[in-house]
Amino acid sequence: MDDGIKKIAILGSTGSVGRQVLEIIRVLSNRFQVIGLAGGENLRLLEKQIREFKPVMFYCSIEPDFTCKGEFVSMEQIANHPEADIVVIATSGKAGLGPALAALRAGKTVALANKELLVMAGEIVTMEAKRHQAQILPIDSEHSAIWQCLRGEESKPQRILLTASGGPFYRYSQLQLGEVTTEQALSHPTWEMGRKITIDSATLMNKGLEVIEAHWLFDIPFESIEILIHPQSIVHSMVEFVDGSVKAQLSFPDMRLPIQYALCYPERLPNSELPRLNLSKIQYLNFEAVDLSRFPCLRLALHAGRRGGTYPAVLCAADEVAVGFFLSHQIGFLDIASLVEDALEKHQGITKPTLDEIRQADVWAREYVKHLCVRRPHFIPLPSRERLGEGD
Repeated sequence: MDDGIKKIAILGSTGSVGRQVLEIIRVLSNRFQVIGLAGGENLRLLEKQIREFKPVMFYCSIEPDFTCKGEFVSMEQIANHPEADIVVIATSGKAGLGPALAALRAGKTVALANKELLVMAGEIVTMEAKRHQAQILPIDSEHSAIWQCLRGEESKPQRILLTASGGPFYRYSQLQLGEVTTEQALSHPTWEMGRKITIDSATLMNKGLEVIEAHWLFDIPFESIEILIHPQSIVHSMVEFVDGSVKAQLSFPDMRLPIQYALCYPERLPNSELPRLNLSKIQYLNFEAVDLSRFPCLRLALHAGRRGGTYPAVLCAADEVAVGFFLSHQIGFLDIASLVEDALEKHQGITKPTLDEIRQADVWAREYVKHLCVRRPHFIPLPSRERLGEGD
């Protein structure tokens, strides 16, 4: 870094998290320089970002129809560029896996907003980080909260209390859940997120992925991670220590807060654009245990995480395809879990997979779920039978 200016590469700059990263950089422009941007198919937004931030390199998943001074390179080349100090991985799904590994192998600091990377290949990713003395800094609000609570502590936590809003349908009956529409599921009561993660929040799959991610990020056994439903989304997570003390991180539910913390670490910088929490206006904070029987996606995620190997990769891939079918109005809300469960049951897992085997499991799961839906054009939920991980 020259003169305290951090050089940032953002993969997934046109997505929800990527746009909020750039909001932080606009406000703190004297502390950051964007040297690389990577987007998907939203060329108009990417072009606008490139013209504003003037990165030396960029990438998009389809051929760009605009000209700019930046060089078109791969995401891996952006991620391991010698000048990059921080690489933000804000892509969705498996797209960020290769670039994240490239960044870690180059010793970069990775600010991670992509859950699937650690879910699919947590052991490989964390080993690469250790091997190359690279940092992984969480951007998710829950993991940022845990990270902040652990700072300054020499002993490992006794327990992690991961909070969840419960999504818009936590009080729904099974009959009501069966009638949930795509439009209803896309209306999250607290957070503004991308379409896929919004659906995952409604099914609570997102919370299951976060448990697996926390397991790898903080080297915590699954049995020491507990989920609490907290509808207000003010307490973003808590850590309990061996003496019984509990530390919590509280803030207004705004993704820019954990984003700024990761980008500015180890500093805390003032930002007048960020909301302040007024505790005098909060009448109560509620917490309750999660009911796994009502949200099968969460149960499936927890079981796949405990089984490990290639099962988490199958979980992520099957869920991504199933959510895609739901977003295109081809299946119902409850069918998402049925499809994911069927893929997990049919999968022949590998205990200690290589990166190639993880990728193969991902491809298999996607093709399996697609084939299942094509075979059932008007998909009917799978018949009742003993379910994977029932009773966990």
